[in-house]
Amino acid sequence: MVAMEMNASETAFLIVQPDGYNLRWFTPTVEVDLRGHATLASAHILWEEGVLPKQQTARFHTRSGLLTAVRDGEWIEMDFPSEREHAVEVPSVLKKALGVDPVYVGQNRFDLLVALESEEVVRSTKPDFKILMEIYVRGIIVTSSSISPEHDFVSRFFCPSFGVNEDPATGSVHCCLRRYWGVKLNKKELIGYQASSRGGVIRVRDEGEKVKLLGQAVTVLQGELTDRAAY
Repeated sequence: MVAMEMNASETAFLIVQPDGYNLRWFTPTVEVDLRGHATLASAHILWEEGVLPKQQTARFHTRSGLLTAVRDGEWIEMDFPSEREHAVEVPSVLKKALGVDPVYVGQNRFDLLVALESEEVVRSTKPDFKILMEIYVRGIIVTSSSISPEHDFVSRFFCPSFGVNEDPATGSVHCCLRRYWGVKLNKKELIGYQASSRGGVIRVRDEGEKVKLLGQAVTVLQGELTDRAAY
C-alpha cells in the first residue's frame, strides 16, 4: 500500500536484523526479487542518517540472498549476483511491441535482453506497453554499444507488467549487461548509461559469480508517514 501511494518505480523497506537488515523491494503493484538502485538508496540513507558508521559495510538479507554495500569515495559499491542470459527465439509479439528489429534476444531468470543496432535506435524506441505486457517476464532490456567515449554501452528498461512502464535507472539489469557487454568488448570493468528521461550512470565490474555495481546517491526528499487516512 505504501509503495502504491508513493508511486515510485521502486520502494525499499528495511527491518533491523542482528547482523544487518532485511530488505524488501516493491514497485507500485508487486514485490520484486532484486533491485539495485533501491539498495543503493537504502545504504545511502543508513550512512547519511548516522544509523551506520560511514566506514561500516551495509548488509542486506533479501530474496536474492545476502547483498552488501560499501562506500568508495563519492560512489557506493554493491555486491550483486551475476545474471547470465541465454539466447532464445524472438517472441512473436516483441517486434510489434518495440517497433524495431532485434539484433539478438536473450533471457535470464528475470528479463529479456534485446540488443539493437545502435544507440540512436535504443533512444528512439517507443514501445507499445500494452503489447509488452503479453510477454511473461519481469521486463525488457534494450541495449546497444555507446557512441560516447564516456560509456561502453547504453540501455533502457521497460517493465509494464510490474507497474513501471520505464524504469529511470535499474542496477539489477546491469548484472546481466555486464556479462553480455564484457564478453563482446573483452572488458571486466564497464560503464553503462541508462538512457531514460532522467538518465543514470552505472559502473560495473566482473567478480566471477558476482558483479560489483557502483552508483551515486543524493537525498532529495524527506518526509513522515502517519497512519491517519483522509476521508
